[in-house]
Amino acid sequence: MLIRIDKNSRGTILLAWLAGAVILTPLWIWCDILWLNISITVLLGIFMCFVTWFFRVPVRPVPSGRNLVTSVCDGKVVIVEKTFEKEFLKKECWQVSAYMDFFDVHCNFWPVDGTVEYYKYHPGKYKLAFLPKSSDLNEHASSCIRTAGGKSVFFKQIAGTFARRIVCYSEPGLPVSRGAQCGVIKFGSRIDLFLPLEAEIKVRLGERVRAVESVIAVLPE
Repeated sequence: MLIRIDKNSRGTILLAWLAGAVILTPLWIWCDILWLNISITVLLGIFMCFVTWFFRVPVRPVPSGRNLVTSVCDGKVVIVEKTFEKEFLKKECWQVSAYMDFFDVHCNFWPVDGTVEYYKYHPGKYKLAFLPKSSDLNEHASSCIRTAGGKSVFFKQIAGTFARRIVCYSEPGLPVSRGAQCGVIKFGSRIDLFLPLEAEIKVRLGERVRAVESVIAVLPE
């Protein structure tokens, strides 16, 4: 089965392969040290394959069930706590945050079915994404989805030290489906998910979650 690649990352992948070709072509033409040529070729080949693999879009089964909230991203749960969401919901919520490292899938996926009721892009800094302050200080994109049951699910795609581009498909009024791709964050980054206090949280601090497959919470009826 062929790997599906994120459409917004094809330019980055192409640049990586072109850079490799620019380095290797003169190397093999002018350098007569065979072991050095082979070593550099292997290392660059591994790097170029990693960049391609990094931007893969996995095809995963979407859990069936009513009122489920599934993970927006792959990663490690670094925050599970009650907090005040001050940007849009402006009320006390559950916050569940997951940190993505270099080896996690960095494509993001809608956590619920519904309609986008809010979207805003925030320019900012590029501090380490697992730090609590990165939620407000770093570059991030905020989205809120209104479910058919009238619940609001708010999440932030947060850039990290090496993540310098966030792609988000949100726009107010857009109908969305749980498990469909909603964007991508390039390299290490984080997702903050804000849920109603009545939601039943299904994950624990330190737990590994997988986008689409992992159930983060169950919303109240």
